[in-house]
Amino acid sequence: MQKDRILNLIHLHIIVFIWGFTAILGKLISIDSLPLVWYRMLLASVFILIYILVVRLRLKVDRRTLGWLIFGGMVVAGHWVTFFYAIKISTISVALAMMSTGAFFTALMEPFVFGRKVIAYELLFGVLVIAGLVLIFRVESNHTYGMLVALFSAFLAAVFSLVNGKLVKQNKPSVISFYELSIGVLFLSLILAIRGSFSSEFFQLSKMDWSYIFILALICTAYAFFASIKVMRVLTPYTVMLTTNLEPVYGILLAWVIFGSEEQLDPLFYIGALIILCTVILNGILKYRASLNKLPIRKARNFLYGNKS
Repeated sequence: MQKDRILNLIHLHIIVFIWGFTAILGKLISIDSLPLVWYRMLLASVFILIYILVVRLRLKVDRRTLGWLIFGGMVVAGHWVTFFYAIKISTISVALAMMSTGAFFTALMEPFVFGRKVIAYELLFGVLVIAGLVLIFRVESNHTYGMLVALFSAFLAAVFSLVNGKLVKQNKPSVISFYELSIGVLFLSLILAIRGSFSSEFFQLSKMDWSYIFILALICTAYAFFASIKVMRVLTPYTVMLTTNLEPVYGILLAWVIFGSEEQLDPLFYIGALIILCTVILNGILKYRASLNKLPIRKARNFLYGNKS
């Protein structure tokens, strides 16, 4: 049993490493962010559909759920487009540091979405996040536009997580992903059609771009999604939460190795990013402990150690 947990923990780190590598691919792919995301969502939705057909899952959903899926698909499409756009106009490190604020935006919106009270420490953490952002904006003022785009992307990511938090209670994650990815493709297709982007040149990508996009869709999207669900069946939510927060760290380290001096920023930038990251992790730890306190002792123990009985 212990060996199984260790193997799943290693697997989780590989998944988070893959998520961090997504930013690298966004920088390496030469096409603009909008067609990049269109290709990513199209290929990923095909891969997930194949899986759904193989395991014979039902795709039928009610109208209310479909409405939320349409909204979620448009939001995640916007999130990915703005994320890759931020990478292309600034740096990977800047974009990933801003994306770390997603948990802060989620904490701000949760009381309104789920009807709970505002927690005092969330306000304190909000001030710390703002302090980290102010520090980053001061030392990296030449990337201001990219940081604003990345912050908007983080906000969309928070909205998306809240939408899926409601949907996943009554729907299979793979079904949710298929609908949202497919709807995202339709949404971006409409935008591309209005802009007159669908020309012969649109589909003429270099071999390297095709390779990177295929990796992005198959490995970083479809595979990482299914693999993350699998490890969550063994590891505790606490472990998953802490490990997932290493994504920007892995991404920034990869950027240093691959792009060198292009990704080396002012030391104060990393202090600001560290403030934001530590705030996100502390927020997750406190929320996790609070969730355990609300459970009966036996259920809390089972939740912590992953027992399914």
